[in-house]
Amino acid sequence: MNNPTIAAISTPMSAGAIGLVRMSGPDAKAIAASVFRPIGKRTIQNVPGFSAIYGHVMDGSEPVDEVVVYVYTAPRSYTGEDVVEFSCHGGPWLLSRVLRLLLDHGAVPAQAGEFTKRAFLSGKMDLTQAEAVMDLISASGADASRAAMAAREGALSRKTQAVCADLTLLAAHMSAWVDYPDDEIEELTDTHLEETLSRCAGELRHLLDTFDTGKILREGIPTAIVGRPNVGKSTLMNLLAGYDRSIVTDIPGTTRDIVEETVRLPGGLVLNIADTAGLRTTDDPVEAIGVTRARGKLEQSSLVLAVLDGSAPLSDEDRELVLSLRERPAVAILNKSDLGQSGDEDWVRQQLTHCVTLSAREGTGLAELDTAVREALSLGAVDPSAPMLANERQRGCVRRACSAVEEALDAQRMGMTMDAVNICIDEALEALLELDGRQVTDAVVDEVFANFCVGK
Repeated sequence: MNNPTIAAISTPMSAGAIGLVRMSGPDAKAIAASVFRPIGKRTIQNVPGFSAIYGHVMDGSEPVDEVVVYVYTAPRSYTGEDVVEFSCHGGPWLLSRVLRLLLDHGAVPAQAGEFTKRAFLSGKMDLTQAEAVMDLISASGADASRAAMAAREGALSRKTQAVCADLTLLAAHMSAWVDYPDDEIEELTDTHLEETLSRCAGELRHLLDTFDTGKILREGIPTAIVGRPNVGKSTLMNLLAGYDRSIVTDIPGTTRDIVEETVRLPGGLVLNIADTAGLRTTDDPVEAIGVTRARGKLEQSSLVLAVLDGSAPLSDEDRELVLSLRERPAVAILNKSDLGQSGDEDWVRQQLTHCVTLSAREGTGLAELDTAVREALSLGAVDPSAPMLANERQRGCVRRACSAVEEALDAQRMGMTMDAVNICIDEALEALLELDGRQVTDAVVDEVFANFCVGK
């Protein structure tokens, strides 16, 4: 039974130069032709795939919009089905009217992620590549975009499928040897079995180690800016944000609540920054609440930017803050370098490995901050294009596969039967087949695509 032809607006519902209405399904060309009048002899029905046609969307005899129609013929399309896209003027009301015409002529509204779901079901991509589509859309920085694009191009798939192929060969060899003992099948040696299982376990453990890095690249790093009042925390926040996000005055204690913003460092790394109240003892009850919240945010953050006034001698509070961060991912920032340095930089660098001098007022030192942050988080040598786990579903599948391979390795070393080893290998294969969607329940597929936007 054929899928119904689906339609949706694929661009944001806000005014813009261009908006896109997309259809996919067996009747996409016929429905599109029923509402489109081309300018010229080329029609939707007679052009080859990958064609563009200029004309008008019509509501009966009334022109609705001047459009370019893109025609993709199955199976050479995003979904593997016939796909037609209307590139319209980008007004929300206009796009809604074009969509309504398509629905009135036989299309049905697309569900969230249904275009990509159809691409997965037709074999145009596996499940990890489909998940990468949403990661690519939501990427908030250069590294996140590169990581998502690598996954979309199959970096993770190739890695896990190579492990899967090795395990499948082992399982087939062991099954044949056990099931057909009278045939002349070469026995699998303990050395070869152990080497292959060890290699597969190592590959899977390495993938598990990529999860935290992948999460940082994808979601950004929860970061707290902390320090005494008037050391330049809010000025630094505004510099990183690119606009006046925090109020800046000469009055100590101006920032009383937490001010949050997502920013990008020069190298593309994304920080989810919280500018906090100045850390000090205060009799002001409102400021005291802000200080308490600041300390709480400091404890919750994955990265701490400890801002110090580099032009003045360190206070006891400064030293206490620096010492408290020695066991955490932190960067000491000696601010106000434009006013000169007090001479305490050597002491700070002795306590914290990662320390930079900058001037938030003058906007200098951000490249050095980017480098220090990457080093503090051990991201200096990260290759965003390498295979990387992107979400908890993927990590769960790889963890199950790794555990099963390690159990197979233990069983082999303990001298257990081939059947016992093979059971563990089968469990690993089941997890890896679920990872890329070759063997997965409808519920898992539905959950993956429920996170997508309509029109993708």
